[in-house]
Amino acid sequence: MTSQWQQQPVGLVGLGLIGGSLGLDLVARGLEVRALVHRPATAERARQRGLASRISTDPDVLAGCGLLVLALPLDRLLEPPAELIAALPAGAVITDVGSVKAPVLRVWQGRVPRFVASHPMTGTAEAGVEAGQRDLFRGRPWVATPVADTDPAALAVVRELATALGADWLECAAADHDQAVALISHLPVLVSAALLQAADRGAAAAAGAVPALARALASSGFADTTRVGAGNPELGTLMARCNREAVLQGMAHYRSALEDLEQLVEQQRWREMEAELDRCRQLRPPFV
Repeated sequence: MTSQWQQQPVGLVGLGLIGGSLGLDLVARGLEVRALVHRPATAERARQRGLASRISTDPDVLAGCGLLVLALPLDRLLEPPAELIAALPAGAVITDVGSVKAPVLRVWQGRVPRFVASHPMTGTAEAGVEAGQRDLFRGRPWVATPVADTDPAALAVVRELATALGADWLECAAADHDQAVALISHLPVLVSAALLQAADRGAAAAAGAVPALARALASSGFADTTRVGAGNPELGTLMARCNREAVLQGMAHYRSALEDLEQLVEQQRWREMEAELDRCRQLRPPFV
């Protein structure tokens, strides 16, 4: 049986990695998808890629949508333009995909009556209109952070959207979400960036053949641990800016852990080092 939200057009605001991937999946399921984008060139390329049924730079394209997904960068999500607010269809269920939830709730809860704060935990290093891909959400967590006055029916609609795309649905408090993603999503971006900087500075300091050799020898392990640090710089900066306190707490924990390992190496406590690395091996499976 087709759910009611699937009988009306689904609106997407933004067709980057998340919005474009949503569009591809929903169009493939036979839904009418209407998308609002910022630039005419983006609209043209999105049409060529088939990211939505109708794509426009005119906010009126969202008229008649029963479900609307705000797939916007965090800065635009936290300071939405007046023309977007005015174009939101009355009675529509509206959700976002931002990676920080407490600030989003402060802006949107109460501004629109059927708002649900949510966050699909997925992504790649790509961004922009070329980044969208099929099945990006399959098997990945999709988190919602409802509050006391969240419309239960609206929450159910967003849950149906997530599960229809193969995502694993979770619900939690916004503050808990922001602390958790600081540790497992935002912190790794900065740690990965720091590793790239350390490798570059260390190689440069060694001089001679080392700078070229370090790059020539870098293989899958280095690639895996530095991937997120070489991702979208705008997104990484926004995550740190909008989740600053939780990110700083995570960085303090990381600094402490790195100092502990540094002491083991400095003091040549190899048995303790091996025990610590074995403990880390056991820590990893529940996270991945």
